[in-house]
Amino acid sequence: MKNTNLQKIVLTGLFAALSYVTFTFLQIKITLPGGDATSIHLGNAVCVIGALLLGGVYGGLGGAIGMTIGDLLDPVYIVYAPKTFILKLCIGLITGLIAHRIGHISTEKNEKKVLLWTILAAVGGLLFNVIFDPLVGYYYKLLIIGKPAAELVLAWNIASTSINAVTSSIISVVIYMALRPVLKKSGFFYEIGISKKVNALAKTR
Repeated sequence: MKNTNLQKIVLTGLFAALSYVTFTFLQIKITLPGGDATSIHLGNAVCVIGALLLGGVYGGLGGAIGMTIGDLLDPVYIVYAPKTFILKLCIGLITGLIAHRIGHISTEKNEKKVLLWTILAAVGGLLFNVIFDPLVGYYYKLLIIGKPAAELVLAWNIASTSINAVTSSIISVVIYMALRPVLKKSGFFYEIGISKKVNALAKTR
């Protein structure tokens, strides 16, 4: 168990690095009125993939840490770092909840069910982001930062967040389904929640 947790912590750091690189260097930044900006990027896809492979907590933390660092190192986004950390962590938690607590994709043997719950999990986590990222961002700018162009920026944020959600959903599902058999064969596939089931069976014997 200790080795497994250590491996997950290391992989969380790896996903944080991947999300940072993807968000920072592979983004299309769109400059908005008032010196603000929004962007098209695949950082959320890394967050979702992490949650699918490692569980919601580890995957969410990886994405949240990576993209928060990206915000902190960007003079335009630095003020949004706290918002980014919370929202990206929530993407991972929601994705993990649907994928592992409801769909049990890591222990499910039926590939069609795995695909279905993987899609639902990715869509669920990113749909949350589509709704709350622009909404929280709007009030954050309006109440905390006091941006006068908050309403105009909101429309752009909704558009970019929606594009990010669609592309990230497709990419995360494709990558997870491709990695799943490879990781199983190599022995690096984590069955999320399996230890609890084993403990429960042991207690009944």
